[in-house]
Amino acid sequence: MRVATVKKCLRCTKQATLHITELKAGKSVSLHLCETCAQEYLNTVEVGGIPDEFGAPYAGGPKDDFEEDLPEAGVKSCPHCGITFKQFRSQGRLGCPRDYEVFHTELVPLLESIHGETQHVGKFPPKVSENSRRQHELIRLRNELKSAVDEEQYEIAAKVRDQIQMIEAELKAN
Repeated sequence: MRVATVKKCLRCTKQATLHITELKAGKSVSLHLCETCAQEYLNTVEVGGIPDEFGAPYAGGPKDDFEEDLPEAGVKSCPHCGITFKQFRSQGRLGCPRDYEVFHTELVPLLESIHGETQHVGKFPPKVSENSRRQHELIRLRNELKSAVDEEQYEIAAKVRDQIQMIEAELKAN
């Protein structure tokens, strides 16, 4: 028989209702937050960074002093970690986060054939409050907004911004 453990909020002693896992330097960092602390997290987090008070800061980063190996003739490799797509296929693991960009054209058809989708939607525990679901959606939308602005897709960014404002207004009304 398996007993479920109740996670406590990373910042206070309340029960955690929002569980976030971020990949930093190839390692997963899990955040377990109550609704109050999760709201604060949503207001302070920047895409790609976890504030110090919410957990381990991102200690990794690009290598400053790496020498780029010359790729084999006609074989594309990541300039950061050096992995080739052939190596990925044989190992089943990418070498670094930049590989998703480097091998984008090869990965998209592969992901579609395996999963039927190219974007992970995720799952929620069965007893998650509606507020937690909305806060999770806010995190996703803020990441999408940052990407749209970075890619100068301002029409998409405006629509995403409006969605964020609508969800925030609903959360304040509750």
